[in-house]
Formats: sequence, structure tokens, C-alpha cells
Amino acid sequence: MAAGFSVATSARTFRFGQNPFMGSKPKTLLSPSTLLSPSIRRPNRFFTAKKKSTFTVYFVLEEQKQGISKITEEYSADESSSEGFNQISDRVAEKLARKKSERHTYLVAAVMSTLGITSMAVAAVYYRFSWQMEGGEIPVSEMFGTFALAVGAAVGMEFWARWAHRALWHASLWHMHESHHQPRDGPFELNDVFAIINAVPAIALLNYGFFHKGLFPGLCFGAGLGITVFGMAYMFVHDGLVHRRFPVGPIANVPYFRRVAAAHKIHHMDKFKGVPYGLFLGPKELEEVGGMEELEKEINRRIKQSNGI
Repeated sequence: MAAGFSVATSARTFRFGQNPFMGSKPKTLLSPSTLLSPSIRRPNRFFTAKKKSTFTVYFVLEEQKQGISKITEEYSADESSSEGFNQISDRVAEKLARKKSERHTYLVAAVMSTLGITSMAVAAVYYRFSWQMEGGEIPVSEMFGTFALAVGAAVGMEFWARWAHRALWHASLWHMHESHHQPRDGPFELNDVFAIINAVPAIALLNYGFFHKGLFPGLCFGAGLGITVFGMAYMFVHDGLVHRRFPVGPIANVPYFRRVAAAHKIHHMDKFKGVPYGLFLGPKELEEVGGMEELEKEINRRIKQSNGI
């Protein structure tokens, strides 16, 4: 077996046994025989620098191709890792840009729908009561019924949403609701259809109560108004605050809304068999199943996350 020393050098110049800051430049190149001389083998205190040297000495057995192939593989690995890092950076940048576009799209849709629904609801309430008072009489019972049904419908929608969430969305309608428990691809998800479904009875009740007079139409108008108010509040708290599909501003700093958001996050963690299924009364549901400690942990985590800690 033929054994020897092979010196592989790069574009840099290396000096052995000589202070690089003192003395003259070497006039001859090192030969393989001089590598075994005492002056080369003697350690040099000037050579112990912290900077890593790229000078490599290869043991060559039979042929120098082994060393050459090794260098080629090392450079190929470095290049592939660099390309992989660039690809990952590009993918991350692309994903962030896509998420920003999705949030902007949903924000525009949320603002437009909120402004449209709010303006129509305010106008409907104003014109309906102005028409009722055209004869000079104030229909107190009808006004009270409208107001009472508006509040009652808004509160009742929370219990309806809790029941439907447990008995329907996580059961026979799971094929639609499942999109809400998976990473969203795009500004919308199949689960958004439920918002449209709940809007249908609200529109029907408002339409009937607006174009008819009397106590019963007034009750229908109030019920439709309550469903509408609940839907708007649900969108801002659930979609905006909890899942951050669009910014909600100071709503995120309201202590009770922060508890609501934390409770709904625990629902997605599935730590208490899906509880809570409601939204605004979610903290109360967790208290009933002994989940207050987990709720406090999630609240503290969200506070640290919002503060950038």
C-alpha cells in the first residue's frame, strides 16, 4: 500500500514555522519531504489563532481521487444547505404574504358587512318607530316588546349556538365544521356557511316586522334585531379576537373578552371533551367541568404573547 502526504490548499497562502507579521516571505514552496522536518513539527505559538483555518492535510491511499471527491461532496453539501435555507426563507415569506392578503380580504368583507348590516338595522329601527308614532300615539307595549325580544334573542342565540355546536356541528354536520378545526387555506372556510344560515331567519323576521304593524310584528322585528346583534358580536369576538382573522383593536384588551377568547382556544385543544361549546359563556362552562386552572394558564399565555414576551 503506497502511503504518502498530500497537501490541499485553497486560494489562501499559509506559512508554517514563521510569524506572519514578522520576517520575510518564503521563497520556496513546501515539499512533502520538508513536512517531516523538526522546524515544521515544532509547535508555533503564533499558529494558535481562534480563526478556523481551511488548510487540510489528506492521507492519500493509492490515489488522490478520494480527497478530491471528499472536497466535492463537502462543497455540494454546503451549496445544498444554502439552497435549502433560501427555499425555506422564500416559502416563509410567501406564506406570510398570503396570510396578510387573506386577513385583508376577510377584514374588508367583515367591515363592509358590518357597516351594511348596522346601517340597515339602525335605519329600520328609526323608520319603524317613526311610522308607529305618526298618529300621535306612542305604542309603548309594542316598543317594549321589540326591545325585550331583541335582548332575549341575543341571549338565546348563545344557548342555541352552544347546543348546535355540540349536537350538530360536532356530529352530523362535522364534515362542514371540520374546516374550522384545521389550518385554513384561504380567507374563508366551509364553516362560514353557518353564519349565512343563521342570517336567513334574522332577515325574514326583520322583513316581516318592518312592513307590518302590531305587537306580533314588533316582537318579530325585535327577535330579528337580536339575532343580528349576536351575529355581529360573534364575528368580532370569535373570528377577530380568538382566531385573529382580522384586527379588532381595543376589544382584545377587555378582560372578559380575553377570558372568552382563552376559553374558546381550550375548546380547540379538546382537553375537556370539547367543552366549552358556547362562546360568550365559555368561561362558565369551563368552571362547571373544573377547567379554571387551565383557563388561567391560557389567559396568561395570551397576555405574554400579546406583549411579545
